[in-house]
Amino acid sequence: MNKTELIEAIAKKGEMTRADAGRALSAVLDAVTEALAAGQKIQITGFGSFEVKERAAYTGRNPQTGEPVEIPAAKAVQFHAGKGLKDAVK
Repeated sequence: MNKTELIEAIAKKGEMTRADAGRALSAVLDAVTEALAAGQKIQITGFGSFEVKERAAYTGRNPQTGEPVEIPAAKAVQFHAGKGLKDAVK
């Protein structure tokens, strides 16, 4: 499902126009992005949680040459599915 299809599904289930659904989805995505950028954890009961984790620097290998390559430390977003989502996917 892409963003357009998700907006269609929100509009249908929420009984609203596609424009309203698009604005609602954009507002949610903006709020999630801003919270994660500020270092906050987001928990949606029954769905899951998003949080930013620090990933340490490590030495990798260039697959073409086999030479070691230093991979710098970085921040990564992690998602952990909640029980409700896990049960729905079974």
